[in-house]
Amino acid sequence: MSVLKPLYSLYEWYIARNLKQENMPKHIAIIMDGNRRFSKIQGNMRTIDAHKKGVSTLERVLDWCVDLGIEIVTVYAFSIENFKRPEDEVEGLMKLFKENFEGIAKNEKIHKNKVRIRAVGKLELLPEDVREAIQKAEDSTASYDERIVNIAIGYDGRLEIVDAIKKIIKDVEEGKLDPNCVDEKIVNSKLYTAGLDDPNLIIRTSGEERLSGFLLWQSSYSELYFCDSLWPELRKVDFLRALRSYQQRERRFGV
Repeated sequence: MSVLKPLYSLYEWYIARNLKQENMPKHIAIIMDGNRRFSKIQGNMRTIDAHKKGVSTLERVLDWCVDLGIEIVTVYAFSIENFKRPEDEVEGLMKLFKENFEGIAKNEKIHKNKVRIRAVGKLELLPEDVREAIQKAEDSTASYDERIVNIAIGYDGRLEIVDAIKKIIKDVEEGKLDPNCVDEKIVNSKLYTAGLDDPNLIIRTSGEERLSGFLLWQSSYSELYFCDSLWPELRKVDFLRALRSYQQRERRFGV
């Protein structure tokens, strides 16, 4: 590994120098997949420790995004399906979420870079102490608008659309909205990500090639990039390759 490190650094430099700032995606979404598989590969690593390593990876990725001028990052942290995992794993994750959201309020790097933190999903399904920690993180960064990090937790893309429909129906029933005026703009305004640009690029780690219910409405014209690296072992080279692939594509809006 010590022999390869200088080579990777050189490769990082080579890719980065050829990226065009004017063609950098404004909004990147990431499916952080592979924590559990990573723990199994290590042999004696607890699953929760792999998730903790995944948190460190996210911190590095956010640093890269700041350096590269990427304004919005949305990460898939915990789906509604994940509640079906073993009880001890879910409890460990909830404790990890609580600790990290609480840490955001005191994180100097977050405040220095003026990063606004938002949680998106069915937050009412989360334990009260996690919701309180989320509120602290959101309140402490609410005044920032230079960069946004959305953390999808208790999230499901289909339920997001269903919830949007319910909000529209409620507005129609209360006479606030003419059903003939319902269009894409109205639907967008009712989503968990209301007010944000759709992601330009969606990255999924671990080699799986599916969205797994992530940002189903918002991803209509997103470019997709699938990376073989498991999330905890994601390297900057892997991330830069995704950006290079994005910039090499001719984006089309339609068929």
